[in-house]
Amino acid sequence: EVQLMESGGGLVQPGGSLTLSCAASGFTFSTSTMSWLRQAPGKGVEWISGISSGGATIKYADSVRGRFTISRDNAKNTVYLQMNGLKPEDTAVYYCTKGPTYDGHTKGPGTQVTVSS
Repeated sequence: EVQLMESGGGLVQPGGSLTLSCAASGFTFSTSTMSWLRQAPGKGVEWISGISSGGATIKYADSVRGRFTISRDNAKNTVYLQMNGLKPEDTAVYYCTKGPTYDGHTKGPGTQVTVSS
């Protein structure tokens, strides 16, 4: 059973930074592409970044490119999202998922990120 647990969210001022973590279990993490998603209040789930199993291929949505950095540690079964230059429009619940896209149901409980002064 795929299990994902996001952490690291919080309240941050505009321009600030946060690093999110996602601990994974129940599948072979080291051979799996991983992605980060987010869902802002009243909106659908948005894919924002993905990283291949070995980290060689990384992709970002236009909305976060240049500000967010995805990485992973296969020894710890963990994927990270370093977020810099946060904006109020980045306020959302952030999730990780297994695979290059969101399949509609595979994600953890999420971690809330609120960007506000």
